[in-house]
Amino acid sequence: MNPKQFLVKYKLYHVLFWALFFGGWYYFRYQDFSTSELALKMVLVKVIDLALLVYITNYILIPQLLYKKKFVVFAIVYFLLVAGFSILKMYVEGQLMNRPDLFNFSNNLKVRIYDNIIPHFLLVSTGAAFKIMLDYGKAQRRLGELAKEKAETELNFLKSQINPHFLFNSINSVYFLIDKSNPEARQALHKFSEMLRYQLYECNGEKIPIEKEVNYLKDYIGLQKLRKEENFFVDFKTSGAVNGFLIEPLLLIPFVENSFKHISHFSNGKPNSVNIELSRENGYFNFKVNNTTEGKELKELGKDGGIGLVNVKRRLELLYPGNHELKVSEKDNVFEVQLKLTIN
Repeated sequence: MNPKQFLVKYKLYHVLFWALFFGGWYYFRYQDFSTSELALKMVLVKVIDLALLVYITNYILIPQLLYKKKFVVFAIVYFLLVAGFSILKMYVEGQLMNRPDLFNFSNNLKVRIYDNIIPHFLLVSTGAAFKIMLDYGKAQRRLGELAKEKAETELNFLKSQINPHFLFNSINSVYFLIDKSNPEARQALHKFSEMLRYQLYECNGEKIPIEKEVNYLKDYIGLQKLRKEENFFVDFKTSGAVNGFLIEPLLLIPFVENSFKHISHFSNGKPNSVNIELSRENGYFNFKVNNTTEGKELKELGKDGGIGLVNVKRRLELLYPGNHELKVSEKDNVFEVQLKLTIN
């Protein structure tokens, strides 16, 4: 890890900035005070006061109020915050200098506002402006990466197609040629046909109803059940609350594919299982899939062909920035993926 990465990872550049800010402020203002000790205390109060205001504004008020278009509430809270901190700073400075009379609004109100509240507004607003500019730049880069990722995905999809509409129609024709006395073959081909239909005709938009994604998972699981051995158990659970919202298409299937690909193959009576659970609670969509494994899955993570779990992580970063939690773990021969999405 190079020094720049170290600074960014542990946010040490924040500490460095405020240390330099403190040093510069002290250098230019220490002569305003009777002793160097008093100057240090006064400058420290001013820097801490300003830093708290900047961080509260940038990391609480802007994301929670301004970005959520609560403009009036943001303006009121912002004004009260700056005014409140200004009064508190004046009180602390008065106590440090043993001159509380010089730091209250009853003594020359205009001067107190000009020397304390207005500078606070200007400095904190400058910090907020930098925050908004940086967030805008990150959003633009994310949009560019997402557009590039989408274009590459579409190109790869087009390259992989072998006249898909002809293939889809051919599957339907083969379905009717299969003898009715072979229901498993007809059922498997029907599920495959439905999965192909979903990919061809329903995944063209940016988002699709969660119900369709769930049905796609059920069809895939049905096919897997047909090809696996008897010593094999699949449990699929979804609550009735998992409906009425949209999700990125084909976002969940890589996790399910991975669980079937890396499931254990115990033949000594140990269970071989895949467990899938979908739920919705308090504005979050929760998806969990785990499977028994033989202890090699984490090592193979990301080596899969196709989209792979590593690419899914990348998609989540681009499509749900700051609105998802992904946990991957392996313990006691059980590999588990937990995904939590913020939904509207």
